[in-house]
Amino acid sequence: MLVRGPSEDVGRRPRGQRAAALLLWVLLGTAFVLNAYIADRLYSDNRLVSEVSAALGAVLLAAPILGMAVRDLLRGKLHMNELVALAVLASFAQGDYRTAGIVSFFMLAALVIEARTAEGAHASIESLIRLTPTKANKVLEDGTEVQVAATALQQANRIRIRPGQAVPADGTIVTGQTTLNEATITGESLPVDKGPGDEVFAGTQNLTGVLEVDVTHVGKDTTLGRVRDLILAAEKSRLPIMRIIDRYVGYYTPLILMIALLAWLFAHEFGRVISILVVSCPCALVLATPTAMVAALSAAARHGILVKNIADLEAAGRISAFVFDKTGTLTSGELGVSRLAPADGVKPQDLVSVAAGVEKYSNHPVAQAIQALAREAGTTVPEPTHFSEASGQGVRAKVDGRLVVAGRAGWLRENGFDDPRLREAEEDETAGHSMTFVACEGKYLGWIGLQDSVRPEARPALAELREQGIRSISMITGDRAGVAKRVGAEIGCTDICPEALPEDKVAFVNAVRAKGFRVAVVGDGVNDAPALAAGDTGIAMGAAGSDVAIHSASVALMNNDLRRLPFLMRLSRRARAAIYQNLAVGILFIIGGLTLAGLGMLTPVRAAILHNVGSLIVVFNSARLFRAGDELEDSGEEPATR
Repeated sequence: MLVRGPSEDVGRRPRGQRAAALLLWVLLGTAFVLNAYIADRLYSDNRLVSEVSAALGAVLLAAPILGMAVRDLLRGKLHMNELVALAVLASFAQGDYRTAGIVSFFMLAALVIEARTAEGAHASIESLIRLTPTKANKVLEDGTEVQVAATALQQANRIRIRPGQAVPADGTIVTGQTTLNEATITGESLPVDKGPGDEVFAGTQNLTGVLEVDVTHVGKDTTLGRVRDLILAAEKSRLPIMRIIDRYVGYYTPLILMIALLAWLFAHEFGRVISILVVSCPCALVLATPTAMVAALSAAARHGILVKNIADLEAAGRISAFVFDKTGTLTSGELGVSRLAPADGVKPQDLVSVAAGVEKYSNHPVAQAIQALAREAGTTVPEPTHFSEASGQGVRAKVDGRLVVAGRAGWLRENGFDDPRLREAEEDETAGHSMTFVACEGKYLGWIGLQDSVRPEARPALAELREQGIRSISMITGDRAGVAKRVGAEIGCTDICPEALPEDKVAFVNAVRAKGFRVAVVGDGVNDAPALAAGDTGIAMGAAGSDVAIHSASVALMNNDLRRLPFLMRLSRRARAAIYQNLAVGILFIIGGLTLAGLGMLTPVRAAILHNVGSLIVVFNSARLFRAGDELEDSGEEPATR
């Protein structure tokens, strides 16, 4: 098997076309070599026909090998292709065209099989190119519809998507209800129900209703486009062991040439020299790591796990501690108001109206939950002015000309408001709510309690992580201790850090790392970006449609399924095991082959067969990783709804 440099794929035909063209070339050359053996039988008294046929076949089969060797030399690099090229040229020099042809055949045949096998590992990546439709139904201002190229769409265009059609661009649903298959983005096999206000992603499939969508991102800026680019970038990244092989490969070829020279000096047999050159080509060793990692990256992408660098995938199996954010990670993040506690003399509707007014321009889940309650109750929401927000603490603004402060008790105290009722409410551990306190012009209005549900898969996912050897699992949150303890009890986590500001989360992660743990931090990728960066591995949840989430972590889960975390660890460990197995096979076949060839026990043809057996074992062993994670699709989950 021949070694092709990674840059050779750029700007060339797709892998499938290259493999098909090479296969036809191999078949043509093989036909001439086989014809030489047939001609020997038919024209035993005249060997000219058979020799010419063998020579033509050998030239055809040797041409790709010699071409790659020449390209390496022109680049000033000495790789393994030269060993095979020298073996073929030595056969030509002896006039043994049949041996030259057969050796070339086995080397090229293995290259074809490797290319065809690698296509399976690349399928989930290459198919991303074809997922987005080439046409879109654009809705004009007068309501009429015109078909345009998907590449011609722009932001704020409105498109219509019918049942059975793929979504051509990212956007927001304006009208219509439907069920979408988002497996290409999130890895979830079950469809998702969506309606007005929900996001849709390019490359997903509309199953039921007719939608009108306002376009937000097109082309490479879509979630699918960004995911594809990052996966391809990860495929080109390299592990330290790959860089070590690259560093010493320049010494390997001269070493083998010296061994071949010594064999010639002692044995004076060209056949032995050819066998040494053929069997020493370390394709199995070179393919050991990249084939395993590309297959693992493809498996991860198929299940909605975006890994930016193969070093991050390899490192995932060595994680010993997890630090989880609470809201949006261990819980659904969809807060709902569960209790109103207005102060004496304050009407509940007045508390909701003032709180909704001051929170109107905040995107925090607490603000959205209060806004939803105000809409549901039909409460008038006043327009705020002079709005400001402190991350993780609260908001302040003027509502109807009065200064309103809402948020944590500490935030109200920082803004000059202190009341014993704040501490009384904080110490009410029976409440179990996330509390937002509200004060207006120095008057305490009360608090609003919110709760979000724990993800159903959180407890079993954390239990599975412990089974895989994770020694420390922690939860950090900006919520009160009472809320944190309630969630911790539900998921089986006792190491809790409540009431943590963003800087406190970073300090907590650094403290865990200081204990000698390799830490993975799991958060929503938006307000947890500093903590994600502080860990050895940052894992962003629910990254679909979020630029910040995709770029703020080394690993991004396109959905919110926590079961992907133990799967990621299993996949990493399986990939690392496959690499070690592949390296062992490569080393064994090289040492064993050189020994047999040096002792004269290996003919050139047998050397080619032995060499390719090792290479194919490596390729097929790596290809097993591509089917990893099928159990996630067979878990019987209920469809996700909005």
